[in-house]
Amino acid sequence: MQGTRVDVFERIFLVFLGLGALVGIVVIAYTLYNAYKYRDTGEAAEDEDLPSVGELPTGGKGGKKLFLSFGISAVIVISLVIWTYGMLLYVEDPGDGGDSAQEEALNVEVTGDSFAWFFEYDNGIESTATLRVPAGEQIWIQSTSGDVWHAFGIPEQRVKADAIPGEYDETWFETDESEAGQQQEIKCFELCGEFHTSMTGTLQVMDPDEFDQWMDDQLTMEFTIEDQNESRVTEGYELTLESQESDFEESYTADEFENGSIEITDIEQGGQYNVTIEPTDGQFEPVEDQFDMTGPVSETYQLEMNATESTANESETNDGGGA
Repeated sequence: MQGTRVDVFERIFLVFLGLGALVGIVVIAYTLYNAYKYRDTGEAAEDEDLPSVGELPTGGKGGKKLFLSFGISAVIVISLVIWTYGMLLYVEDPGDGGDSAQEEALNVEVTGDSFAWFFEYDNGIESTATLRVPAGEQIWIQSTSGDVWHAFGIPEQRVKADAIPGEYDETWFETDESEAGQQQEIKCFELCGEFHTSMTGTLQVMDPDEFDQWMDDQLTMEFTIEDQNESRVTEGYELTLESQESDFEESYTADEFENGSIEITDIEQGGQYNVTIEPTDGQFEPVEDQFDMTGPVSETYQLEMNATESTANESETNDGGGA
């Protein structure tokens, strides 16, 4: 396990910085040494054969030093290329578990559109401008665009992904557990138009428990049942909730409502839902509705008396008035 993207790029930077400093010190030191050793003192030895102007110097001992320096340099450069390529392959694909690991991670679809960032989690919950993630967990990003070319980027996480209309670019990042509670800036790295500089967002790094609580709050539905006089209805119906994205289907009788209202918190998937309210005593007309759950849902449904019941009530009223 090589850690986060930040760990990888910092490691590459430190290795290049260290080797660069070492090579620089050796080259400069050797240059200064030779400059001092072969300085012109104006006192040549009697047996020293000095070259004249335009004459090539001799005595290089077959170029052993040159061959040795080129050989060491080649080994260092090739080793760096191979090592760096392996590190960048890990950045491209962490490879710890393959597709199954990605499926178990938090997946978010990012869309750049009209100089704003829109986020959709793999459970259907959506948010705008703010991407909330749990600290210490791997996050996979699928980025695209709804208008022109953009580039999604989080500088502090060393993340950059193209956002192109009709295409998806995939990348990942993982925050450190110590970053919980931090807010980091999201930017567009592609010159995309007049308001490019204002196309920013926020990465909210949360404690895993806080993130789970936030997500549970997003996956909450509240339904209120009223009659035509806007009074709470407490009996005579059954509500059925069915998801089109998963196998969730549950029914709730009027007895499970509290004063005509119920809060449902055992939802695990957003997306399209069908709601059906069926009368249990024939007093009301049935109700059918459909909505798209992208966050907390609060719906109020008004029940209408069915035609037979309404006619009967009018007859009773009229009879009572005649008496």
